[in-house]
Amino acid sequence: MATSLNSCLKASETKTTHFPGWYSPETRIYSSKHSSISLPADPFLDVVSFIFSHQHGGVTALIDSSSGYSISYSKLLPLVQSMASGLHHHLGVSQGDVVLLLLPNSVHFPIIFLSVIYLGAVVTTMNPLSNMLEIKKQMADCGVRFAFTQPEKVDEFQKFGVHSIGVPENMDLDSEKIAFLTFSKLIGGQFGKAPRPVIRQQDTAAIMYSSGTTGASKGVVLTHGNFIAMTELFVRFEASQYEYSSSKNVYLAVLPMFHIYGLSLFVVGLLSLGSSIVVMRRFDANEVVKVIENYGITHFPVVPPILTSLTMRAKGVCENSLRSLKQVSSGAAPLSRKTIEDFVQALPHVDFIQGYGMTESTAVGTRGFNNGKYYKHSSIGLLAPNMQAKVVDWNSGSSLPPGFYGELWLRGPAIMQGYMNNVEATKITIDKDGWLRTGDIIAPADLEAILISHPEILDAAVTSDTDEVSGEIPVAFVVRRHGSTLTEGAVIDFVANQVAPYKKVRRVVFTKSIPKSAAGKILRKELRSVFSSRL
Repeated sequence: MATSLNSCLKASETKTTHFPGWYSPETRIYSSKHSSISLPADPFLDVVSFIFSHQHGGVTALIDSSSGYSISYSKLLPLVQSMASGLHHHLGVSQGDVVLLLLPNSVHFPIIFLSVIYLGAVVTTMNPLSNMLEIKKQMADCGVRFAFTQPEKVDEFQKFGVHSIGVPENMDLDSEKIAFLTFSKLIGGQFGKAPRPVIRQQDTAAIMYSSGTTGASKGVVLTHGNFIAMTELFVRFEASQYEYSSSKNVYLAVLPMFHIYGLSLFVVGLLSLGSSIVVMRRFDANEVVKVIENYGITHFPVVPPILTSLTMRAKGVCENSLRSLKQVSSGAAPLSRKTIEDFVQALPHVDFIQGYGMTESTAVGTRGFNNGKYYKHSSIGLLAPNMQAKVVDWNSGSSLPPGFYGELWLRGPAIMQGYMNNVEATKITIDKDGWLRTGDIIAPADLEAILISHPEILDAAVTSDTDEVSGEIPVAFVVRRHGSTLTEGAVIDFVANQVAPYKKVRRVVFTKSIPKSAAGKILRKELRSVFSSRL
């Protein structure tokens, strides 16, 4: 959920020797302004037991948005235990086995995920739109033994010698028992109690694939302890910042559950709070407003493209529509100031916040809160409890004080164990002291917002390049509007008039487009490759 940290870690707009209390000039480490949270000390604790150990007043856990089928909290754990029993007794899944979930969002996803790790087995997830070559590569990399997938892909797995089960769209098994007989037997069969092996917090729970800071996609090894820390430091901590009861909240699950952002919220963390989760199989811009109104959605986690779509539709509905919404939170990519302003203007009653996290940090990083004490829509908030950060000069490797640009490093209990079967990549990404090199540069978002405000600039991105005198300078990549004759000097002057001298853009590269991921995140590595290709 990478985005800018300028509002999170900067102390002021001017360099000063008077540092804030959350920054240590001796160690050059930034610490969370929030009080530390005591995490479970029992080394023999699995995340499923941890989730269901919390008492709450929640009634309905999961709701299918299209059919209205729901699963109550009273039935959730029995369903998880039943499926775990079936997986073990009927299919022989045991501790340490790797199970692939190649599935879109559904009310089944959390049940399947939790039942696998309940056995001490390991889940790996993939985008259901992945092609078979990509699937084959990931299965070989992490040793997949079994898979849950869409019905039409079951035969493909047989060619690979991997047993798979087709999963129905919703939970109405009475009408789908014939077509999904194996799945219905698994979740509703009588196989006796599933064995509960000894599971430690340090044992692997999931292998989530990420491109990391460099190179090809790699398997991020996340432990039961990582997910426990995520639940406490991200989901439960955020809930504690608000006065209303979490068990009354209704979340809309559009973010993919196979991604760490959706997984952390809808598959793991929120289930410990008793919140209701309305699941949409896939994002449909025309249906989102209807679902929000039909189910009284109060919380809607999004990525920038979905936020833009929601804003457009909010402008077209009547004044009393979408009144149930209390909070919309955005992550995965940075937002322009105009995008934020447009949303806040369209839905002024909604609490809008942003956050930052990575697969490698189990989605834990920073989170914004507009609770009176901290209030800033453009900020991605403060460091999560128990988390530390450093800003490191990419060239010299030295840690930097507030007010300087550099690479963000994170350290804390949610940081991954490492990359699957890749010692070299792990050493490059996590240093000997446990610091995760995120690959994200702080903090171009404020400069990008200024650039995009120029009437002749259609899109922009800021990254850094090496400089013999300064060491590192901000470079702007700019997409001019059609017919514009905007010059490099004009762009530099436009920014310089609005920022402190040390933050000025020093170089401008005009380009036809800004490379972005499907979530809208600027691919800064591709921008920086322009410099290396000129060598």
